[in-house]
Amino acid sequence: MKISVTALFVLLTILQGAAQLPEPEIIMDKSRELSIAGTISANITLTITEKNGSTRNRTFAMSTKSFPEDVGKRYIKFLSPPDVKGTAMLIIDNLKTADEMWIYLPALKKTRRIVSSEKGKSFMNSEFTNADMSSPPVSDFVHKHTTQSGSNNQFVIESIPVDEDKADEYGYSKKVSYIDKVNYQVQKMEIYNFENVIYKIIEIKGIHNLPEGKFIVSDMLSSNLRTNRKSEIKMTNIAEGAKVDDSVFSIQNLER
Repeated sequence: MKISVTALFVLLTILQGAAQLPEPEIIMDKSRELSIAGTISANITLTITEKNGSTRNRTFAMSTKSFPEDVGKRYIKFLSPPDVKGTAMLIIDNLKTADEMWIYLPALKKTRRIVSSEKGKSFMNSEFTNADMSSPPVSDFVHKHTTQSGSNNQFVIESIPVDEDKADEYGYSKKVSYIDKVNYQVQKMEIYNFENVIYKIIEIKGIHNLPEGKFIVSDMLSSNLRTNRKSEIKMTNIAEGAKVDDSVFSIQNLER
């Protein structure tokens, strides 16, 4: 089979460009590390938009804090509407081990752990999942650059769960992340179902920059391509360096 000089040159150029890209695990690790910020508090509005255009809002307060060994903890308490008021969540993002999540349900006056099989389920009946609210360990996935990676000032990385159990846990077959090459901020994620068809897109619409290159996502939109439902999370009143006691990030505090 003959290959033209032009085709060979193009192929070599693509291969050379791919070889110069950082390992995808390094990129994903860096992005995750920079998104685990220091102590921050904020008010958050979750807006759910139905297919017919009707909307409903849920509001909650959130506090985050960094702990040793790159552990990030988040405390969430819902303020409205009345049917979810008082619901509280504790999320622990571990660097190398599985994230931990607990929820307190005031109607039942009970705190329970959100188990692995529930991470792919809806977060408060929105188009986000419980897993979307945490930062999964990089080791839960096999990562590779796509052919688009490196162009348009973006890394484009495909992440596939390491096994069927992890795929069931997260509720998808693969995720494609678009990451800024300069600041390692995720700009968009495409989520694929088990038929390998894209069914959800998460767009990062706002970033709140922090010292030392760190950042938090202040506005993100999840669009379900199957149901035409959309959900958006927006942060307001972001306070950096807030004094939050370690005891806030405890299971015992959920019921207070």
